[in-house]
Amino acid sequence: MTLILALITVESSGNDQAIGDNGLAYGALQIHASYAADAAEFAGKDWKHEDAFDREKSIDMFLAYMSRYATEKRIGRPVTIQDIARIHNGGPNGYKKEATLVYWEKVKKELFSRDAIASHNLNQ
Repeated sequence: MTLILALITVESSGNDQAIGDNGLAYGALQIHASYAADAAEFAGKDWKHEDAFDREKSIDMFLAYMSRYATEKRIGRPVTIQDIARIHNGGPNGYKKEATLVYWEKVKKELFSRDAIASHNLNQ
């Protein structure tokens, strides 16, 4: 849950009604329509993009999306919190994209500010 709270802080500063990315990203986790649809398909839910304004539903979308894409079987090694953050930011293959490294640094800074992971190796 600490990672989710850090993502919410980085994405929207905790604003459940946030609209970002030129109107394409909704809610506290700044979820795009394709992310919501993908998560809904995987979870067997009828979530719509607008459901991302509901924090509980947006977290459920996040968890479904990660259950689909942030898996050891898919990635080929144990999944790290860095992988999860970068997939959230950059899509199913976000963990491989150089463009998501800047985002990861923001999330890592937020996690450290929460003293949540000081004893973990975040450079994995």
